[in-house]
Parts: sequence; C-alpha cells; structure tokens
Amino acid sequence: TDAHSLSYNITIDPRPRDGQPWCEVQGEVDQKVFLSYDCGRAKIKYMSPLGEEVKSMNAWEAQTDTLRDIGDLLKEQMTDVTPEKHLDKGPLTLQARMSCWQEDNGLISASWEFGFNGQLCLLFDSESGYWTMVHSKGRWMKEKWENDRAVTEFFKKVSRADCQRWYQDFLLHWEKMLKTTASPTTGPSTMQRMAPDSSYSTWIATGVLAGFVITIIIIACIHYKKRRRCSQEA
Repeated sequence: TDAHSLSYNITIDPRPRDGQPWCEVQGEVDQKVFLSYDCGRAKIKYMSPLGEEVKSMNAWEAQTDTLRDIGDLLKEQMTDVTPEKHLDKGPLTLQARMSCWQEDNGLISASWEFGFNGQLCLLFDSESGYWTMVHSKGRWMKEKWENDRAVTEFFKKVSRADCQRWYQDFLLHWEKMLKTTASPTTGPSTMQRMAPDSSYSTWIATGVLAGFVITIIIIACIHYKKRRRCSQEA
C-alpha cells in the first residue's frame, strides 16, 4: 500500500474580523486540501472529489464533532498560553497541525505541531507523550500542557485514535482515486504555514555539518595510519 499522510490545520483567531471565522480547519491528504471547516458555524466546504467521496460516510458527523471539540479546547486554552510579548501588539492567532501517516512497518504514527502567527513553537509526540519546545514563544504552552494530564490525553486520543481511524476509513474510499489521478485533485492550502525558528534550523544544520566534518577527519586519519603502516613494513 502506498504511504499517504492525513493532516488537519487548525487556526484559532480569538478576535476575528467581521465575517471571518474564529476557528477554521483545513483537511489535507498528501498536503492537498480536500475540505475546509468553519468550527463556529459548523459549515463544511468540500474542496475536491476526495472530499465529495467521503462526505456520505457514517463517520463524517463524528469527525466534525471532534474537530469542533479541538477548536473549543484551543480557544479555551489560548488565554493561558499566549506569549506576554504579543498581548498588546495586534491580532494573534494560534495554529495547530495534527498529522497521521503510515510507517514502513505498516503502523500508523501521529504528531502535533503548535505555533503563533505562523511561527512553529511546540511539538507533541503522540506516541511518547513528550513535548518539545522549538521556540521561546512555546514555553507557556509547554509548561502548562505537559503538566495538564487531561489536555495531553486529549491530544493523544484525537491523534492516535480518531486521526488514525479516519486515515484508514478514508483510504478505503480514496485508494483508486489517489492511484489513478495523475494530476492533483485539490489545490494547495490557503492557510498560513508554520515555519521553524531560524535559530532552530541553524542548530540542526550546524549539527549535520559538524557530523560530516568529523566523519571526514576520521576517514582521513584511517587512511593516514594505513599509509604509515605500509611504509614502515616496506
């Protein structure tokens, strides 16, 4: 079975402009949008044949209820996890991205990403239950959520149970469409993507470069020792 990914991008805007939703969800398969959901108004737009294909499923109503529960929880939590530096500096939105995908061994894994105004701040490993801060803006979230068992268990349940079940159910309907469709059946996401902190990316790049340099030095030392030993034997 070809590996695919199922993701939900949730944006919470506590002070939306007139006519704008306070909670919006975009569902993606392989990074292509198949639905858009307004949590507050409980309105769904099916963005592609993939969305039309699954809207008649029995699990569809339960899924929208779960997505609305996620929106309600994030909005409720936002007052406690908002970075102080941004309290009085214009609108602030909270983004969350829940993803699930199939590993090479056939098991389905899941994870969460959280951020503010497009800045990736916090990661949650649904398997281990560990929180990882990737930007200082996520400190408030990490300190609160890693000590709140109810919130942690909610994120684990939704990603490990609900998302995985949707993944399996949807692929049964999408399998032929995903295989036979040569061109994308959906458009790209219109929601703001979360970007990792530059210092975090630099740290990763530096680590990779350092590892490469060390490997080169070790190889050079091995070759030098071999040449020296050969010259001595000669």
